[in-house]
Amino acid sequence: MVIFIKLLLAHLIGDFVLQPVKWVIHKEANKVKSKYLYFHVFIHFALYLLVLWDFNLWKIAVILTVSHLVIDLLKLYANPWFHNKSIPFFIDQLLHLGVLYICCFYAELPAHFIMMVENMDWALLLAVVFVTFPSAVIMGKLLGPMSGQINTDHKSLPNAGKYIGIIERLFVLLFIVIGRWDAIGLLITAKSVFRFNDLKESNSRKLTEYILIGTLVSFGLAIITGLLYTN
Repeated sequence: MVIFIKLLLAHLIGDFVLQPVKWVIHKEANKVKSKYLYFHVFIHFALYLLVLWDFNLWKIAVILTVSHLVIDLLKLYANPWFHNKSIPFFIDQLLHLGVLYICCFYAELPAHFIMMVENMDWALLLAVVFVTFPSAVIMGKLLGPMSGQINTDHKSLPNAGKYIGIIERLFVLLFIVIGRWDAIGLLITAKSVFRFNDLKESNSRKLTEYILIGTLVSFGLAIITGLLYTN
């Protein structure tokens, strides 16, 4: 596990700290011909050797470096196929993490994977999943009839409300799991402050009631889920 943490640290530094935006743009424009692609890969190789600090593990550094080059090239050539550029980014990072995991636990990969599955907190996983999109769908069904009565004269980001609700419920669940109920109060206060200007400008009682009901339902679902998990 220590080796995995070290290599993950090297990956994060190489991909996010020591890779200027100029390099990323040049790689996307020139792909395999980009000199910065190879600079980037060499930096990863140097970082892997540095964190491993054991020349006997040089094969791991080489495998990770070669795989990093291949994965980055696949991402560069697959980028035009995706309208949402975050998709290839996350796929790229998952592939890098997968190779890191395999290289670190190759000797006992099946046993380690089985141990992870057996020790997984399935109840917590269920709680996390429930407070995300399932809860968002439930709220949509409950608040749907009310939303048609709300007149807004301002535009908002697509699905912003849904994702804000998901994030806030995840925070509420986290605070309950770690036993910090006071933090939930701070979260409600922060949300109220951010919403204050919207309510003040709109001067709409219906909008105020709609936001209040939505907030209470969202927090209520998260609190009930957290209580069911902890008890």
